Amino acid sequence: MNPVMSRRRLLMGASLFGGAAALQSMTGGSVRLLNSAMAEIGAPAVPIRMSSNENPWGPSKLAIAAMEQAFDQSNLYGGIAGKIFELQSRIEGVPASHITMSAGSGEILQAAGVLAALEPGSVVAPYPTFSQSVRAAESLGAEVINVPVGEDMHIDLKAMYAAIRPDTRMVYLCNPNNPIPSIIEKKALEDFVRTVAKDRLVFIDEAYYEYVDNPDFSSMMHLVAEGLNNVLIARTASKIHGFAGLRVGFGFAHPDVLAKLNRVMTGSVNILAEHAAYASYQDSEFQDFSRMKNKEGLAILEGMYDELGLKYVKSNANFSFVETGIDVREFQQAMREHNILVGRPFEPFTRWARISIAKPEEMSYLVQTYKKLYG
Repeated sequence: MNPVMSRRRLLMGASLFGGAAALQSMTGGSVRLLNSAMAEIGAPAVPIRMSSNENPWGPSKLAIAAMEQAFDQSNLYGGIAGKIFELQSRIEGVPASHITMSAGSGEILQAAGVLAALEPGSVVAPYPTFSQSVRAAESLGAEVINVPVGEDMHIDLKAMYAAIRPDTRMVYLCNPNNPIPSIIEKKALEDFVRTVAKDRLVFIDEAYYEYVDNPDFSSMMHLVAEGLNNVLIARTASKIHGFAGLRVGFGFAHPDVLAKLNRVMTGSVNILAEHAAYASYQDSEFQDFSRMKNKEGLAILEGMYDELGLKYVKSNANFSFVETGIDVREFQQAMREHNILVGRPFEPFTRWARISIAKPEEMSYLVQTYKKLYG
């Protein structure tokens, strides 16, 4: 780690937020904005992206430097995949033979959906959830069995299990879920996976796991490490690493599963993105910084929810899900007029909005705007 670069990054994080966004107080465990002490926040010159769950800080400076140094290798087909697999193996405690890499985790989701549809049958998934994998399976003829989330807005494992049929080829779970940033309790999830994976693939999308700070959560990576077959875990660098435009993702599974998955994947990771990923996954300081700033922005937003008495799901990710009381398309348009982009509609919760966490001062601007319009 370059000490000068580290100091600069820390100073950057400290200096950017010394103004209005930092004016918060903790009262009874909740955050309340001191609006009376805050100056009016001017509208941004360009739209603030609170729509796609991106990391507003990334990629890290170390990742950018690694790409700059790799430019002269852009004429080569081969990259450093082997080194990346070794690094992921050390980080996750799984053999390198249990890891594959893709151009974003979306390619793994797509390929898993293709695998699930190679034979006639069904796919079971919560509803709503991130639907790329189930859409891929459905487009190739698989029947998708959507299982509504429970009244508590959490994935209902009992209902999921009851929906499984003899012809079910895959069960898909997003943990934390998306667009609802809830988690599945770790013991219940492990019991579910061990039971269901005896007969079919259980695919767990852990795109947001780095943001979780909840003792009830656990990755299921240890099941891959112990060699359990029929378990596939997807990870992505698009979120906390800020690689949404670079496209790097990982799949973790038994080699037998990966062999099938690799046969239907069609993309590849470019050499610049490989070098960036190798640097970023060793840059724990940047990941810690991103988590810290995400918590600050989330506290500002959820503080407003508490103050106004809005119904929302406590977030375990880098986005929020709140009941606005109006159609989300109307809410989108109102925010867009103030240069704020929020998430698309997610049925059946068409009066709820998914709001990605941006920089803290940008979250303060959203709070100011929301209160003007609806407070």
